[in-house]
Amino acid sequence: MDSYLIQVNGHDDHAPVLDVHLKTNGNSISLGKVKGRKPRWAVRASEMSKKTFNPVRAIVDSMKVEPNPKKAMISLSLGDPTVFGNLPTNDEVTRAVKEVLDSGCYNGYAPSVGYQSCREAVAAYYSCPEAPLEAQDVILTSGCSQAIELALAVLANPGQNILVPRPGFSLYKTLALSMGIEVKLYDLLPEKAWEIDLKHLETLVDEKTACLIVNNPSNPCGSVFSKSHLQKILAVASRQCVPILADEIYGDMVFADCKYEPIATLSTTVPILSCGGLAKRWLVPGWRMGWILIHDRRDIFGNEIRDGLLRLSQRILGPCTIVQGALERILHRTPPEFYHNTLSILKSNADLCYAALSAIPGLRPVRPAGAMYLMVEIEMEHFPEFENDVEFTERLISEQSVFCLPATCFEYPNFFRVVITVPEEMILEACSRIQEFCEMHYQGAEGAQDLECDK
Repeated sequence: MDSYLIQVNGHDDHAPVLDVHLKTNGNSISLGKVKGRKPRWAVRASEMSKKTFNPVRAIVDSMKVEPNPKKAMISLSLGDPTVFGNLPTNDEVTRAVKEVLDSGCYNGYAPSVGYQSCREAVAAYYSCPEAPLEAQDVILTSGCSQAIELALAVLANPGQNILVPRPGFSLYKTLALSMGIEVKLYDLLPEKAWEIDLKHLETLVDEKTACLIVNNPSNPCGSVFSKSHLQKILAVASRQCVPILADEIYGDMVFADCKYEPIATLSTTVPILSCGGLAKRWLVPGWRMGWILIHDRRDIFGNEIRDGLLRLSQRILGPCTIVQGALERILHRTPPEFYHNTLSILKSNADLCYAALSAIPGLRPVRPAGAMYLMVEIEMEHFPEFENDVEFTERLISEQSVFCLPATCFEYPNFFRVVITVPEEMILEACSRIQEFCEMHYQGAEGAQDLECDK
């Protein structure tokens, strides 16, 4: 019978050495000396973390500029309506949360997709004959951003691609790339109030296309698609058999002369995951309450997508239970005047900003129809000392202490985005400073040519 002997040789101040001898049929065969493993630290960031990239942060963090110390900073860059305190949420909203907190009934874990009663409240609020919803069609999430993340994760695999608007919200690309999903950018047309270039969109579809993202009303454009345009988008999706991820966080935040159409109300054939939440319309982005509405009247998603969303939701065990408990009261008790007043302020600011910037040579704003933003084209040929929109906005900060996001953040160079949630006097002051800045640097056709020749 064969026998094996492993002899360990070593000293206290050296790593042990294994002197291995193999005895077989009475003969000893030396296999040599094998040095033992010495433990060492080798902690590395994951591939997913390395693929996670936020273009807004990358661009803004690289803007090494200081504002003009003689002028107070005016930030028109952050899409948070609570920053300046001029747009508080309604008393009914805060009262609903206080009542739930005092009740002590919502301090424990909820089901990962949300409490049944809270899902029923959301379904009841958004259900309509054209797009009926039940509680099972609602997944509650930690803000609309998590809703988008779950929707992408359930629809697309690594190696597939998604269709994303340009200009568009940067989070789509950030999430997709971290998951190994390719991003294909379809163009929006500023000359057509940011409608989708449908011909371009359809050329991007291939056998690896997992979904089409439609953001309406739009961040960063402030645009609102008409019913007829949405029907054309749905026709492309139906023809190509591509499901839609609808980012409708600004749903119903449209100005009086416009109408918002939830895309799911216009189709019975295209399966749609609609993402929304409390953040914008109810002016509470920090409360982190969002949802996915599953519209699938032809049962194309079937149980597979629903089961997938359930499993994905179990990764963090659902959104804040206190806000969940207040949902029914928030949705059904917030008075209509609150929404009306918010939109009146946004519309007034949008009109003031559009009129003021339209009068400035070298700038071409695109009139918004909703949401909280407008986009402004920089006629770069009239500002030849600046290479691009990033340089333009950097100098605007350093000279005038006005911070607007360069639209390179949204994959759309030579524009910048203005947030219109700030107080009216701040909008007027910011526009006055932008005018002063542009007058200082504007070059007519001849001046621009001369400057180019001097370079």
